[in-house]
Amino acid sequence: MTGRPGKAGRSGRSGGQAGAGDLLALVRNGRAVTRGALQQATGLSRATVGQRLDRLFRAGWLREGAGGPVDSPLGGRPSITLEFDDSHAVVLAADLDTRHARAAVLSLTGEILAEQAGTLVVEEGPEAVLGELGGWFGELLTKAGHGAEEVCGIGLAVPGPVDSETGRVVQPPIMPGWDGYDIRGRMSRAFTERTGAPAVPVLVDNDANLMAYGEQRTGYPDCTAFVLVKVSTGIGAGVVVDGSVYRGVDGGAGDIGHIRVGADALCRCGSQGCLAAVASGGAVARRLAASGVPATSGSDVRDLLAAGHPEAAALAREAGRRVGDVLATVVTLLNPGVLMIAGDLAGTPFLTGVRELLYQRALPRSTAHLDVVTSRLGDRAGLVGAGAMVVEHLYAPERVEERLAAMGM
Repeated sequence: MTGRPGKAGRSGRSGGQAGAGDLLALVRNGRAVTRGALQQATGLSRATVGQRLDRLFRAGWLREGAGGPVDSPLGGRPSITLEFDDSHAVVLAADLDTRHARAAVLSLTGEILAEQAGTLVVEEGPEAVLGELGGWFGELLTKAGHGAEEVCGIGLAVPGPVDSETGRVVQPPIMPGWDGYDIRGRMSRAFTERTGAPAVPVLVDNDANLMAYGEQRTGYPDCTAFVLVKVSTGIGAGVVVDGSVYRGVDGGAGDIGHIRVGADALCRCGSQGCLAAVASGGAVARRLAASGVPATSGSDVRDLLAAGHPEAAALAREAGRRVGDVLATVVTLLNPGVLMIAGDLAGTPFLTGVRELLYQRALPRSTAHLDVVTSRLGDRAGLVGAGAMVVEHLYAPERVEERLAAMGM
């Protein structure tokens, strides 16, 4: 969870007391899963806890589980445990790349219930791309056996910097026509047009951010400083600190692909010598094409690497060394416990190159407790992160109170 509810973390409730949202958060994060434990954690009376829980039961967000252990040495009946009921709604998520997209229906606990991948070109513009996604979502819900009325929110991962307050991309180098566009509004309309369901909340974030969030939550929940670097058509990084995505003041954190590395290459952003211009999957594809190897994108390079193509492997290792040189500074600055390499180039040649320069250039103290790894979730990382973003937003304590009030509970 993103907050720490309880005695020290109450906000938005009358008299400073923990509300139903705080109790739900305590159950969801496992800190208090019985009525007695909730009383102890919040200082509320038994009757007040019962009233708060009744609202959550009536909303369908909470259920009773099996009996827990008997705490008293005198014996007695076991305490009934409480569980977040993830069956009352589903989440839709999509991860957009420059030429491909992946979409899914997920449970509230992150299980992928139905999934689809295909060609979707961001250069065709947000109106067309988001309209097409609306159709995908309708088909996926049918495939998953869920109705559109069960959807509680939509999460989108996009390959550009995002202002988290507005959900709009800001001067995206590889998303022409998307700058400042109302993604949330168009996605909500497309969902309604294709399914007939009422509008639902739409949340948008950068793809590397959401990949990092998904990977950290599922594979490294105890890592307090986690960095993921996605190397595909472009290069971007996602940073998770103390369980929350670090976005910077306006969503620009992690845009390492446009750090100048002194090379004589024109980047798609219009500048010379950006890291992405010489070390991304797109850059490697251009070098391969110049030598007669058919490659036009990072995904083509990935296929060549999987087939053991020697020139592709050599260029990927060289690209890894360039990225590793930049990451030495990132690691020294952030001192993460995990550095994850993901995307089209995330294989042995690239990882070898990263490690060569990273350990050569970074201070030994910065790498002494660093794990350099590759993605666990693979192509699903962005989907899992986007789904988690929606769930954490909708079930944050203050938003739970708002939603319950809107439901008349």
